[in-house]
Amino acid sequence: MSDHPHDREATAALDALRGALAAHGITLPSLDLHLPSYAARCGTPPLISLGNCNPATAQRIAAALAKP
Repeated sequence: MSDHPHDREATAALDALRGALAAHGITLPSLDLHLPSYAARCGTPPLISLGNCNPATAQRIAAALAKP
């Protein structure tokens, strides 16, 4: 763990998102912390980089989000 002031918050959000996607059989290989915003050490949490995905994965994400 680093000494970034929002490290725990950012990694918890990243882990929660990765787990929620996995529960729907979805993997985003490039899902990670956005390194430039992490390195900037601003007073706000770093961004989460969702990365790229193929059309089939995008459709699965859309379907998972559309479920009531």
